[in-house]
Amino acid sequence: MIQVGDRLPAANLKRLTADGIKDVSISELTRGKKVVLFAVPGAFTPTCSEKHLPGFLQQADAFKAKGVDRIVCVAVNDPFVMGAWEKASAIDGQIEMLSDGNGDFAKALGLDFDASAVGLGTRSKRYAMTVEDGVVRTLLVEDVPSQAEKSSAAALLATL
Repeated sequence: MIQVGDRLPAANLKRLTADGIKDVSISELTRGKKVVLFAVPGAFTPTCSEKHLPGFLQQADAFKAKGVDRIVCVAVNDPFVMGAWEKASAIDGQIEMLSDGNGDFAKALGLDFDASAVGLGTRSKRYAMTVEDGVVRTLLVEDVPSQAEKSSAAALLATL
């Protein structure tokens, strides 16, 4: 599993744009930037939609005041689902919603888990991290996927 002090692995995520699906390089996304990156097991799932994502949306200004350049949400869902979740959640550009459709990024981080027992396949563990110029500075990982406390916006904000 990735640790504080490690560099994020080279990976591409996907973003739905008006021109279609575009690759987003993690290296380019974090180069020279202070980034809050959090992951959820699935878009539109109860804890993700009711607790985790809303906390980061509500605290977006507080993160920016602490010098955060970008807030990024990643889920093992396709870019169309992430785009729909962005609209349904009224993100309004405050959080970048990125797709890790095949779970490759979650696996590269060592933060994937098997949710096949409930029909969800490979998913990302719920976590939040701060990344500076591609290097992990803070990493908060939930022990239980249905909880969003250790990796909440408030918990991450308290580390800055």
